[in-house]
Amino acid sequence: MNDIQTKFSDKVKHLEASAIREIFKILAKPGIISFAGGAPDPTLFPKKELSEIAADVLLNQGEIALQYGVTEGYAPLRQWVKDRLTRQGILNGQDETIIVSGGQQGIDLASKSLLNPGDGVVCEEPSFIGGLNSFRSNNAEIYGVPVQEDGLDTDKLENLLKEHSNIKVLYTIATFQNPSGITMSLQKRKKLLELAERYDFIIFEDNPYGDLRFAGEDVPTIKSMDHDGRVVYLGSFSKILSPGLRLGFVSCDPALMERMIICKQVQDVHTNVLSQMIAYEFVTRCDIDAHIANLRQVYGKKCRLMMECMDRYFPACVKHTCPQGGLFLFCTMPKQYDSKKVMEKALEKGVAFVPGATTMIDASASYSTFRMNYSTASEEEIKIGIQTLGEVLKEIVGE
Repeated sequence: MNDIQTKFSDKVKHLEASAIREIFKILAKPGIISFAGGAPDPTLFPKKELSEIAADVLLNQGEIALQYGVTEGYAPLRQWVKDRLTRQGILNGQDETIIVSGGQQGIDLASKSLLNPGDGVVCEEPSFIGGLNSFRSNNAEIYGVPVQEDGLDTDKLENLLKEHSNIKVLYTIATFQNPSGITMSLQKRKKLLELAERYDFIIFEDNPYGDLRFAGEDVPTIKSMDHDGRVVYLGSFSKILSPGLRLGFVSCDPALMERMIICKQVQDVHTNVLSQMIAYEFVTRCDIDAHIANLRQVYGKKCRLMMECMDRYFPACVKHTCPQGGLFLFCTMPKQYDSKKVMEKALEKGVAFVPGATTMIDASASYSTFRMNYSTASEEEIKIGIQTLGEVLKEIVGE
C-alpha cells in the first residue's frame, strides 16, 4: 500500500492548515456570531460600480481582459500604484513595483527569492499566520520578538541579532498590526531601519491596513525612510476594494524584483488581467479616497462600539488593545487560561474568535490571548456577541 505521506517534501510536510480557515468551517453553523475572520464588511463593497465597470471592460476591452498578461502587471494599474505611493512619500523612484495575486503572494515571492533553508527570519509575536507559513514552507528558522504597546521590542530584537548571524529577513506589519491592532512608533521604525543597516538584513513591511486609519496621526512608513533598497513594501487592494479580486502589490529593489518576477512566472504566470482592469477603472473613474473615507468611518464606529462593550461586559482582568485603524484588536486574559479552551465554550454559546496560538510561532503551546475582528459583524451582532463572550469569560476567569 502506497503511503503518500512519506513522499511529502520537507517544505510542506510540517505545515498545518490555517486554524483561521478551519474555524470558518465551524462558522457554517447557523446563528454563530463571528469575530474570527479578517475580511472587510461585505455591505461596503462597491458592487454596483464594479458590476458596471466589469461589463464595460468585457464588452469594450475583452480582447485584453481575457488574454494572457505580462507578469509585472497591467501597466496602467501598476503605474497608478507607483504614482500613488510616490505621492504618499512611500517611494522615492528607486524601486520597481509588481501587481501580485493578493498580498499573500507578495510575501511568498519575496521569501522564495531571498531565503535558503536555515536562513533566519524574525517575526513579531503575535504575527500573521500567512506570513509565518510562507517562511515555514521555505525552511527558514523563525525567531519571535514580542510586540509591545508601541510595536516590536527593538531591544530584544537587537539582542537576538547579536546571538544569531543567520538572520536575513525581518517581517513586520508596523501599522495596525495583525493580530494586535498596534502601530509601531516612529522612533522604533527608525531604530528598526538602523538595525537592518547595521546587521545587514531585509525588512518586509506588510501594510494591507494602512489606509484604514480612523484615529490618531499618520506615522511614516519604514519604506519612506529607506534609501538603501533594504525594505520590501507590500500592499493590497483587499481591504480597500475587494479581497475577491485578489490584487496586491510589491515595491522593492529592482534586482530583487527581477527574481520575484521569475518566481511568479513559475507560480501563476501573471495576475488576473480582468481583476486588474476592473480595479484600474474603479480607481480612475470613481473617488477611491471618498470610498476609503467611508470605510474608515464605519470601521472606526464598529471598533469603538466593540471596545465600549468589552469595557462593560468583560472581566476587569481581560485587557484589550486600542487600535487606531485596521480590522483587529487583541485581548489578553490572565496567563493561566488557554484561549483555545475558552473558544470551545464560546462556540457552544454561538460566538467565535481566533485563539492566540494561531498567531504564534509555536502554535501548539497554550496562550491566554485571542484576536477579535470588528469589521465583518453588524453593530447589533457586536453588542450581542460581546455580551455573550463576556458571560463566558466571567464563568471561566471570574469577575
